[in-house]
Amino acid sequence: MKNIKTALFLLLGICLAGEVQAQDPEFTQFYAAPIYTNPAMAGTGACGGGGRVVLNYRNQWPSLPGTFITTSASYDQHFDKIGGGVSLLLLQDQAGEGLLKSQTVSAGYAFQLQPTRRSTIRFGLEGQYGQRSIDWQKLRFEDQIDPSQGFVNPTAEAYNGDPVKYVNFAAGGLFYTERFYGGLAVHNLIEPNQSFFGNPEAIVPRRFTAHSGIVIPLDGRKNPESTLSPNVLFMLQNKFTQMNIGFYYNKGPLVTGLWFRQTFGTFGNSDALMALVGFRKDKFKFGYSLDLTVSDARAAAPASHEISAGIEWCAKKPSRKYRKLSCPDF
Repeated sequence: MKNIKTALFLLLGICLAGEVQAQDPEFTQFYAAPIYTNPAMAGTGACGGGGRVVLNYRNQWPSLPGTFITTSASYDQHFDKIGGGVSLLLLQDQAGEGLLKSQTVSAGYAFQLQPTRRSTIRFGLEGQYGQRSIDWQKLRFEDQIDPSQGFVNPTAEAYNGDPVKYVNFAAGGLFYTERFYGGLAVHNLIEPNQSFFGNPEAIVPRRFTAHSGIVIPLDGRKNPESTLSPNVLFMLQNKFTQMNIGFYYNKGPLVTGLWFRQTFGTFGNSDALMALVGFRKDKFKFGYSLDLTVSDARAAAPASHEISAGIEWCAKKPSRKYRKLSCPDF
């Protein structure tokens, strides 16, 4: 019965593809997925222009059959010789217990400018190659049912077992100082088509993201041990609009945080309360967040889980031109 419900849910989504456009996956810990949030963040992490590797895992609504699981891995680093940072991002998103899978690989470059001694601007461009596939062997159709033996008959339903392959692009800009940052990004610039049956309307609409944050020292030191960092993210994709607003608090190696997610427009509602706990020690970091659903969907989907982990290393020869972005990355 669980597999039947999952298959029916997926089939409904396929049938509505001409009317409902796809959405990109999202991370609650957007500050811990910098390259996915904005390609202009390439090369902004480690000290002296060193490198950074980040892993992200999200399990959305595990109480439902066919949960949504998103994983990503990214690398980025600054290089003086090319005047900016480079990035590589791998992402996989699956729904319906692996029935529907999407994989993408993205490479980006962010050019750095320093208009003043205390401020930095970066412009990023990212190219992406992706594919989307369905495991048709896991689907079940009405004409396969035998009254006494169950799903044993072959189906007459037409299907396309080939994955959908596409290219995509994203661009972004970022302004930051030692304590403040603000950025804008646009993903799916060419709105790629992801239809299995050639439906020209089954596109992924452009995703617009605006995000900002500030670091507030709490102990009066030049390199404070305790900080408070309010952050906000606003995202628009087709008819879906949302805002994440909250803060994280650093005390030595420990990190805690609290956010609230609100959606607007056609599908507007108070969506989730999000809590974070984590730690950062030297070049290692780890974070766990829990999304507690506060909308009417909380009875069926009470929570989502997310984990981030990262490592960064300093450059062997520190760059004089490089300036680290400390605000969004606990």
